[in-house]
Amino acid sequence: MLELGVIADDLTGGVMVASLLEREGVRCPLVTSVEALAKLDDDAEAVVIGRKIRLSPHDQAVADASRSAQGLLARQAKRIYYKYSALFMSTEKGNIGPISEKLMTLTGADHVLFCPKWRNATVYLGRLFVNDKMLHETATSRDPVTPMTNSNLVEVLQSQSQVDVGLLPLRVLYSAKPTAEEFLAERISNGTPFFIVDAIESEHLTRVAELVADSPLSTGADELPIFLARHWQQGQRKNKPRTLLPPAPGYEAVLAGSCSPKSNRQLNAFEQQHPLFRVDLLQAAKDPNTIDNIIQWAADKLIEGPVGIATTTDHAGVQRAQTVLGRQGASDLAEDIFSRLSTDLHKLGVRKFVVAGGETSGKVIGALGIDQLEVASFDYLGGGYCHAGGVDPISLVTKAGGAGEEDFYVAALHRMRAADAAGN
Repeated sequence: MLELGVIADDLTGGVMVASLLEREGVRCPLVTSVEALAKLDDDAEAVVIGRKIRLSPHDQAVADASRSAQGLLARQAKRIYYKYSALFMSTEKGNIGPISEKLMTLTGADHVLFCPKWRNATVYLGRLFVNDKMLHETATSRDPVTPMTNSNLVEVLQSQSQVDVGLLPLRVLYSAKPTAEEFLAERISNGTPFFIVDAIESEHLTRVAELVADSPLSTGADELPIFLARHWQQGQRKNKPRTLLPPAPGYEAVLAGSCSPKSNRQLNAFEQQHPLFRVDLLQAAKDPNTIDNIIQWAADKLIEGPVGIATTTDHAGVQRAQTVLGRQGASDLAEDIFSRLSTDLHKLGVRKFVVAGGETSGKVIGALGIDQLEVASFDYLGGGYCHAGGVDPISLVTKAGGAGEEDFYVAALHRMRAADAAGN
């Protein structure tokens, strides 16, 4: 029986949650399909199903999440957790609301708490803050695919949902547990099943975990599962955190699809030491030989060390591409490029990949045919270090666009090399 089954709406976020649970001593592999649940080791206390449903049409996303939930329930998962971005990133029609409504029906839950608290993302009076700025004041409001222009999460979730959405305010959360339970029960009886949860400090999540520990369904970002694990463990950890995974001998490549300012700075740092191919999406849209040209360029350089390939550009570059290709067209083209590149690089002998961007990570892992990953404990790499075993092993470090220090790519490659050395 699994203590926790997590449905993550993208691969990068899914790996992050698995790594945070591993740091708590919880064996938590990541799988990319319901079918892969059948291959879980007996020592798994939790599992993450990493899907690519954040930007899917909401009917498709709901059906996908439903299959995942049914698979977890068939494995007798005690709790299901729907994981989404700490910035509540979603399209106008979803998919956070529609998916949560479906999961509520499948699990028999009578209410759902929504808790996106994670690191510098906090919620107060239902408004999402990033550090000292409200969400709509941050660069997320200009995200090329999911621009978040409203910081009021009650309004955002209500616009996606058929059911009523309320708020569990900090003053109630911070009161005695029975007071919070009575507050929720009264509003549930009056027809409100969804609640945005105020949370500013990590300690607030201890109370949230107490409130949802016996519920079959909860939702949120990366941090709440840590406190769920601590609640069921009661101080008794079964396993030690792992920082090195098995070796994956082979060449090394960095693939960057994120266009965040931090990703740009990280690529600039990488380019100081290693060759980098910057893909112009407008040119690639007109040139059918783009992939072949990149692979030919990489083949001559891989033997000397890691190479980087990026569609990363600044805000002006993103706008230029979207003006010509459309928002979805530019995104689809970039993902198709990375999907094809990852398989061709694998044929060249690349077995260590560093991948930036949640959507890009999903495409790369899918293209490589990976359906199950061991995940290392969360540390300075931000939780993205993972490994696909078998006769032809592959190691990866994935990261969200805004994560990591400026030397992230080099540090990630060093970690995988250390695993090779330790394994040999």
